[in-house]
Amino acid sequence: MRVMPMRIGVIFPQFEFGNDPAAIRDYAQAAEGLGFTHIGADDHIIGPNPDRPDGWNGWVTFRTPFIEPFVLFSFMAAATHQIEFETCVLLLPQRQTVLVAKQAAGLDQLSGGRLRLGLGIGWSTVEYASLGENFHNRGKRVEEQVALLRRLWTEPHVDFQGSWHHIPDAGINPLPIQRPIPIWFGGQSEPVIRRAARIADGWMPLYPSPDQARPGLELLERCLAEAGRSRAEFGLEARLSYGKGNPEEWSHQLSAWESAGATHISLVSTNCGLATPEAHIAALRRFAQGITP
Repeated sequence: MRVMPMRIGVIFPQFEFGNDPAAIRDYAQAAEGLGFTHIGADDHIIGPNPDRPDGWNGWVTFRTPFIEPFVLFSFMAAATHQIEFETCVLLLPQRQTVLVAKQAAGLDQLSGGRLRLGLGIGWSTVEYASLGENFHNRGKRVEEQVALLRRLWTEPHVDFQGSWHHIPDAGINPLPIQRPIPIWFGGQSEPVIRRAARIADGWMPLYPSPDQARPGLELLERCLAEAGRSRAEFGLEARLSYGKGNPEEWSHQLSAWESAGATHISLVSTNCGLATPEAHIAALRRFAQGITP
């Protein structure tokens, strides 16, 4: 048994949970009632047909259900009071930046300042093509997008001229409660780590253990130092699998990630043999009971 040492949240099991509004409400309220600090959700807008002529090996297809995260969190926010919401991750370069700024500001305003925006650049060429965005320059564009988001969230009107964006002295209204909304980056490549250390508020990799994360964490430390930033002001979120429901394993992983400097942990219940919404909600209860006295 252990007391929760970090901010411990959950990842909404998008593709295993189903789309029943009552069950989604129950999940959000159960997570909040059990003391979890945040709910995360992944982002995919469209999935390819795996039988397309040129083939498809990605795990996301047209059969993989994803509720758009701004819509999902707006629904959950209306059913809860204090639990935070995080995109993990929103694929920003395949979206219009100004529209994302508007949507995020609206969600932050209506939820009472409960949004954390985790960002990624994605991997699906079909998704980019379907949304009319350039897959090949997505890493370069995301940095300009982040700069523009922060200005739109903190200034009443913006005159912005970049390589891909032109805002002719205009602004969004309402602005978010958080000015700016925290921005974290997902991904584990060296360019992602360097980018996060320079311009993000935190990093959310997908390493299964701190031992496997060590090279990335060492690079993060060096990049933060090069950027003149302290690890103490930078967030780190890990994921912890529900696995077979073993509290001793959870406790070991929590302690290991705490020692590695994690500020947040998110419980993942997908791919653990949980076949129904009720089973996923029961897993939240078992986890919360297993790690608290």
